[in-house]
Amino acid sequence: MTTALSVANLTVRYTSRSASAPAVDDVSFTIEPGQCLGVVGESGSGKSTIGLAVQGLLTELRSVQTRGTVSVAGTALDPSKETGWRGVRGHQVTTVFQDPMSSLDPTMTIGRMLGLVTGSTGESTRWLEEVEIREPAVVLKSYPHQLSGGMRQRVMIALALARRPSVLVADEPTTALDVSVQAQILKLLTREREQLGCAVLFITHDLGVARAVCDEVAVMNSGRIVEKGRTAAVFDKPAEPYTARLVASRLTLGTDRGKPVGLPEPMVIASMSEALVVGAGELEQRWSGGELRWSDFGKGAERSVNAPAFALELAKVDKSFATGGFGRRKRKDVLHDIDLRLGTRESVALVGESGSGKSTILRIAAGLERPDRGDVIVDRRRGEGVQVIFQDAGASLTPWLTVRSLLLERLGNTVTGAALDQAQREKHVRLALERVALPDTVLGAKPGELSGGQRQRVAIARAIVVPPALLLCDEPTSALDVSVACSVLNLLNLLRHDLGLPMLFVTHDLAAARVIADRVVVLSQGRIVESVPADDLGSSITSEYGRRLLDAVLN
Repeated sequence: MTTALSVANLTVRYTSRSASAPAVDDVSFTIEPGQCLGVVGESGSGKSTIGLAVQGLLTELRSVQTRGTVSVAGTALDPSKETGWRGVRGHQVTTVFQDPMSSLDPTMTIGRMLGLVTGSTGESTRWLEEVEIREPAVVLKSYPHQLSGGMRQRVMIALALARRPSVLVADEPTTALDVSVQAQILKLLTREREQLGCAVLFITHDLGVARAVCDEVAVMNSGRIVEKGRTAAVFDKPAEPYTARLVASRLTLGTDRGKPVGLPEPMVIASMSEALVVGAGELEQRWSGGELRWSDFGKGAERSVNAPAFALELAKVDKSFATGGFGRRKRKDVLHDIDLRLGTRESVALVGESGSGKSTILRIAAGLERPDRGDVIVDRRRGEGVQVIFQDAGASLTPWLTVRSLLLERLGNTVTGAALDQAQREKHVRLALERVALPDTVLGAKPGELSGGQRQRVAIARAIVVPPALLLCDEPTSALDVSVACSVLNLLNLLRHDLGLPMLFVTHDLAAARVIADRVVVLSQGRIVESVPADDLGSSITSEYGRRLLDAVLN
């Protein structure tokens, strides 16, 4: 039997006028037909560079120096030259990417894209059925933006497998998916791999995913494979300290909530004696019946100063959005009769599948969306403004501003900042960086010059440079490596307790929700299904939908 994929002494260096940095250093491995090799490691370890090299996608880049050999089904290819790759790339080697939306042509229907591969509507329909897409006739007429994330990923798998490749490269194919959809996609990939007998190179930072689908794993660190073997053996008894750190950083539903997650890391946090200044605002922000109002806190007939205080209240909130093209405009209900209260020092996690309404609730709380009906009240007495930390910090930080400018900009837009002179503002900025364990040396850096974890810490520093009345987090760790995600969760937990911040945390990761939250609210189809203590989700969640989410968690 011919080896499906063989990589021998692969070395890749990214070069510039002033430097040359190795991304992959003398890497070798083989994958047999029907076998799945997982490549795991932190960002910058070289995982995705290997994925590009085995597809011949580095051959024409002048800034890349490549050496070694890649053999596909017995055909030896030079990863530094284009010769021979055009008959292999997209035919014998196909790919499923993390974000199918950026890979599918937005101007073409699914039927047209699949037809270019299959040659007939009947064969296209068969492949959609093969990847368990219901109503394939409807999907064939649809454009990518009209499908959910899980549906788009199924289409990508159909496109990749319809060519019956020798090698499938799966580059973080489930990172952005909910746990239930993730479980379905992984099951589908495993079944199709076994039926077609193709080899799979599975690139992921999620060790739970690697354990679920990979026969073997190769652990990457700084461009080198530091450990390789059967998946269970490597994860259960890691031989290398680096692997042990990755394994220890993986969150499960059994992770201890009473102490920092992952392995201990150096972190210097500013003392409470240098606490950040909080403005003495006495206003509440209120959406009522879709109209924003400002009023003196506690003077209305609805509430009194002796009433229990909540950082955020949503009462009977409904929300719908317009869908369809011209002449076919419809309203789609996304939130129904939402009642939610967040205590003044409480952390609440919103969990549920895509389309459940999690992010819409967060956007309404941030004032970015108006509810159609109901009241939304943010108590602004304990801080200034509402701050949001997004999943992609790189997209939320202004790329041409330095870290210093980003923090000074936020500070300057507050009552507290307006009362400070320049020297005091600089001290506030440095204190905020210290609180998120970043050195002063990043002050002059721009977001593009920082790692993903550093950018997320800058986003947190910007949010707390003056403590907000409410901190909103939208999947802030889902795109991060396991060890970096743990450090960010530890940081958020430390800051919310240290500064007394109320926090609403949107996530599809139940293990992360359990670590970060006091209470977990489960949403399905725009409705709150249940609200339970985070201490023991395994026994606290009782609804059928909630149990289904728990069952999909990879242990």
